[in-house]
Amino acid sequence: MFSFFKQDTRAQNSGKAIALMNQKGGVGKTTLAFNLAHSFAKNKRVLCLDMDPQANFSSLFLKKTPEFNIHHLLINSVKELKPLHTQCMLEDVIQKVGDNIDLLPSGQELSGFELTVAGITAPRQLILKRLIEKHELKTKYDVIIIDGPPTLGLLVVNIMCAVDGVLFPFIPDRFSEQGLINMQNVLSDIEDMQICPVPKNLGYVPNLLDSRRKQAVTDMEKMREELKHGVIHSAFTNKVQFGKSLSQGKSVFDYKGADFAQLQEQFKELASSIEKELQ
Repeated sequence: MFSFFKQDTRAQNSGKAIALMNQKGGVGKTTLAFNLAHSFAKNKRVLCLDMDPQANFSSLFLKKTPEFNIHHLLINSVKELKPLHTQCMLEDVIQKVGDNIDLLPSGQELSGFELTVAGITAPRQLILKRLIEKHELKTKYDVIIIDGPPTLGLLVVNIMCAVDGVLFPFIPDRFSEQGLINMQNVLSDIEDMQICPVPKNLGYVPNLLDSRRKQAVTDMEKMREELKHGVIHSAFTNKVQFGKSLSQGKSVFDYKGADFAQLQEQFKELASSIEKELQ
């Protein structure tokens, strides 16, 4: 049982919010978030929050595009944007998608978030943080897992200001490395702004590593040297099982075969590491 997820009373209960982030797309961020959520959900209440306008995280759980999404809740939470408010509440947006798992889905409307809030006087960087606090989501859930967009900008800053820790998936190549560097710069900017605590670096997750390729191994060793200031978790290498499970809309925990056992153990270890870092 994860000790930092207290469940004794409402007053004592304080869940943790984590985000998976990399400016570089195609690093398997959404896949890792999906399976990590199912790992936590074995004995914890999990909220999956999709903050990527592409809504891939949402599509892993839902077959149909919902009428309302997180964008509507964010805009509704800003009083200055009252003319743009929609007739929806948290209960209209949040969806139960599994045992111990709820989802706040995303949608293409979220791509216009930065432009929509450009003229407000309230702190634009804290809209998501205040939404989470207003609805007491950390008392309702033990862990909130946010899948962030492969971009930089106000959405990313909002995520960074709202979470307790950030996990950085990457593929060992120079493009992914640059994406990580850019994300670290965002964290430095947040620290300089002094508007909220800087989230903890929960480590780096090598993904889709093909250990049979010499160049991939070389690139991985180079990345280890570049990222020596943080924890590097064990690499995920088994693409076949990921592909099979995602094509069926399932997590790796939905399979009993021996070929999924290693992946299941890796996600359990990753969840345990997050618990230790944030306790």
